[in-house]
Amino acid sequence: MVKNIFPLGFPWQTQDPYLFCVYHLDHYPIGNEEMGPKASLEGRNLGNDFTLKDGWRMYHGQTIPGFPAHPHRGFETITIVNKGFCDHSDSLGAAGRFGQGDVQWMTAGSGVQHSEMFPLLNTDKANTLELFQIWLNLPKVNKFAEPHFKMLWHEDIPILTLDTAVVKIIAGNFNNTIALEPAPNSWASDNNNQVAIWNIHIEKNGSVTLPIADKELNRTLYFYDGDYITIDDETVTPNHGIEVDASTEIRIKAIGKEAHILVLQGKPINEPVAKYGPFVMNTNEELQKSMDEFRLTQFGGWPWPYPDNVHDKEKGRFAKYPDGTLIEK
Repeated sequence: MVKNIFPLGFPWQTQDPYLFCVYHLDHYPIGNEEMGPKASLEGRNLGNDFTLKDGWRMYHGQTIPGFPAHPHRGFETITIVNKGFCDHSDSLGAAGRFGQGDVQWMTAGSGVQHSEMFPLLNTDKANTLELFQIWLNLPKVNKFAEPHFKMLWHEDIPILTLDTAVVKIIAGNFNNTIALEPAPNSWASDNNNQVAIWNIHIEKNGSVTLPIADKELNRTLYFYDGDYITIDDETVTPNHGIEVDASTEIRIKAIGKEAHILVLQGKPINEPVAKYGPFVMNTNEELQKSMDEFRLTQFGGWPWPYPDNVHDKEKGRFAKYPDGTLIEK
């Protein structure tokens, strides 16, 4: 049953236990030797470039697009990079380059700084970036969990091929196909919370039926690419979110071309939320203390030479963890 349909803004509207979801689609040109765009940056508000000019944005980057060093506390970031690459560096000394379908799951917990830059590695062709970033809240008991990140490499992420649809299962369970383990202190690590993140591609004039789950769950569908979809005889155009009753059968049909949908589901945490930018706590007093602590400690400082740190151009996909463990793909 459809409960609500709403237009998608920037960022997308979410329901508890989610705090934030944003979709980036940037058609970057060929890259230069510094991994930035081989194009003029004139006329852009560098440092805060969120206007889609010529099909792409620099965000907070000055020479390379992305988000230089910034703090987080009290929640998790789940970054899905379907196209292009993201370079991660953090205050724990951890680093990584991921993309082409990889997912990074980071628990900010008690506090971490990180940067997320988008190196344009192709110097002979365009550098398209397609990325979702989702903020999943942490319950009070885990607000100060030790910071942690893990990689869900695309080679390992379960992909379920149905008759006329493909479901990438980033979190949760879809028709008994179970996702990889999330971060250990996540709300998603308890199966009773039924957290699910599915990226669904439905063929032209095809359909998919979502599994039935508990009524108490929040389930939101984000239709971000296609012509039309139908749900419960409702016709929905792209760039709309649809809140549905998870306990009823939901059949989605793509009308016209292929439809792309992101699904976020989970049991609500049902705790007070006090947030300011990158800090999410339960009370305003905790929020103020968090900001004060960051000013004093910088959450461990910044061990990298630049706030917009990127890795060597020739480096492949990799993850280096705080304990020194290195995984290369």
